[in-house]
Amino acid sequence: MSSRPGVNATPKGKEALRAELYQQIGQLKVELDWLKKKLVCSTDQKRQLVEPDNDSISVCRQCELIGLPRASFYYEPTGESAENLLLMRLLDEQYTRTPFYDVLKMTAWLCESGHPVNCKRVRRLLRLMGLEAIYPKPRLSLASPGHQIYPYLLRGVKVARVNQVWSADITYVRLLGGFVYLVAIIDWYSRYVLSWEVSTTMESEFCVSALNRSLQVAKPEIFNTG
Repeated sequence: MSSRPGVNATPKGKEALRAELYQQIGQLKVELDWLKKKLVCSTDQKRQLVEPDNDSISVCRQCELIGLPRASFYYEPTGESAENLLLMRLLDEQYTRTPFYDVLKMTAWLCESGHPVNCKRVRRLLRLMGLEAIYPKPRLSLASPGHQIYPYLLRGVKVARVNQVWSADITYVRLLGGFVYLVAIIDWYSRYVLSWEVSTTMESEFCVSALNRSLQVAKPEIFNTG
């Protein structure tokens, strides 16, 4: 006659089985924590890993396994309000005229122009557009301890042929309904734009995508991103 495992086990056997199960649970917990540390990717990438139609693992458990807050999975970005878009347009125009204005001066200018705002809001919008006041900063020539200094490979180099030097730059473009970021990769000698990409965020994926498309055509001797 057969019986279920563990039904007729001795107390000593049950204790050993319980200890083994606890050990396995502990090991799984250590491995899960290790996996979360190794799974370094953006929130959007983690959201793509979740399978809502998976009947074996709930969405809540999937989010827990990959270290994604469940609220972040269901979150839908709302975008900037019409008022903020107007302020961003005004800030962009004023920055073009007076790039040395800091947050306080920009805030005062907006208030004087009939747009009462506080410094926190102006600071957030300027950071969102990647704008920073241009002014002499202290101790710029001093390197931090342990900072590695990379040689500037273009010093004294004459650019005389195609694919000798490529360059990349990022800027933002103001649109009717907001802003987008633009990255372009250009050949220095021919001034030919090898590839470009636009994105609504400053994530690195669109820059890598533009570079990969350029590398499918040719490879440069020097790639300058400074």
